[in-house]
Amino acid sequence: MVDLSQYLPILIFLVIAGGLSSAFVFLPIGAARLTGTHNPTADKLSEYECGFPAFEDPRSQFDVRFYLVAILFIVFDLEAAFLFPWAVSLNVTKWAGWITMMVFLGELAIGLAYAWKKGALDWE
Repeated sequence: MVDLSQYLPILIFLVIAGGLSSAFVFLPIGAARLTGTHNPTADKLSEYECGFPAFEDPRSQFDVRFYLVAILFIVFDLEAAFLFPWAVSLNVTKWAGWITMMVFLGELAIGLAYAWKKGALDWE
């Protein structure tokens, strides 16, 4: 017979984690319903992420500039994520690491200048 008592701490951990995650999800929803802050209006229910209504004809044309700006944001966000580890390890990588990062930043600057010149950052 197998002794399953070794798994009791894991089971307790899973029950506590499930309870806490459920509490973090459902308690704010319940508090909003009870305090009256649940008041959906047309402005609150309007689209705000993609710039066009989500449930329309799928063949309708939409502006692709939103996605260009989002892709540029992701690229420069990743650049910022690379800068911190590079700065921390600069004393190990010395000049080779510095030159490599300058080439990387130069490529990103050229890409930003190209996107700016093409009008990818202009919004109407």
